[in-house]
Amino acid sequence: MILGRAGHRCEVCKASPDPSAKVWLEAHERWTFDPAQRVQRLGRLICLCTPCHTVTHYGLAGLRGREREAFAHLVAVTGMTEAQARKHVDDAFQLWRERSRLTWSLDLSMLTNAGITPAQPPAAGQRATIADDTLTAVRTPPRLPRER
Repeated sequence: MILGRAGHRCEVCKASPDPSAKVWLEAHERWTFDPAQRVQRLGRLICLCTPCHTVTHYGLAGLRGREREAFAHLVAVTGMTEAQARKHVDDAFQLWRERSRLTWSLDLSMLTNAGITPAQPPAAGQRATIADDTLTAVRTPPRLPRER
């Protein structure tokens, strides 16, 4: 459904999939946040190519050693200067830090109203620990022997 609605192209840069370049079309979730009620609501699923999806998850790209690639794609697609793009990234991280201070309830009614029964997500109090454990695993590179 998501691919068809997007015309089998990335909704940001209009790229088509290119398996030889390891560029796929991927579903990405768009959320709305109600800080007063502490509700994070799934609002839409969009179609992104692998590079645009990497930019969207910029922090994870950095943990995976792909920050330069993500930054270059952000600049190329948006037309921002490097300074504007850096400010955009810094602002996004600041918003993420602010939101991460709260425990959110998930509203997945967009899926359930469409007849989809998602797997039960972890309880709100468990999500921070799961995220920390997952990110620690991603950012802990294998130990290499030291040069002498």
